[in-house]
Amino acid sequence: MNLRVKQKLFPLSLGFFILLLDQITKFYIVKNWPSGTMIADVFNNDILHIYHVRNKVIAFSLGQEIPENFRPLLFIVLPLCVLAFLLYYFFKSPECTQFQRWAIAGITGGGLGNLIDRMFRPEGVVDFISVKFFGIFGFERWPTFNISDAAVVVGVILWLISMFADEKSKFADEKSKVKK
Repeated sequence: MNLRVKQKLFPLSLGFFILLLDQITKFYIVKNWPSGTMIADVFNNDILHIYHVRNKVIAFSLGQEIPENFRPLLFIVLPLCVLAFLLYYFFKSPECTQFQRWAIAGITGGGLGNLIDRMFRPEGVVDFISVKFFGIFGFERWPTFNISDAAVVVGVILWLISMFADEKSKFADEKSKVKK
């Protein structure tokens, strides 16, 4: 395997690590604490709690009004299509930078972690990280989440920032060519 291919594939190790860490932590939580149980106030200051909950819908409890028989289509098939698009972009786009590959790998690892729960845990996705949010956006505590959720959010933010930065750079290059 040549160096260029290895460099292209190496970011996928991050996705694999996130997937593995996510599933190990969820397995540990499920095995040791019943759903609905607060496990720990991590720093004894009410900032970070470990709290085992199950989520049958998506972020911020969106999708509760969707009939149960349509949820697999929206919560499994649609994310699989998004992940397929991201991986296509990862491998085929000449514009995909190495930084964007790392971001996409994080999104993919996190997305697969939650898809595994949706497909194999009928009780719902295992969430367990609860963070005090001090009333910002009306939340005293941020909705409970997991490693996969965090990886997807961070990955999307980094990917979007890199895309905007890349566009800004292209615009500056075009502008400098016009001045010459």
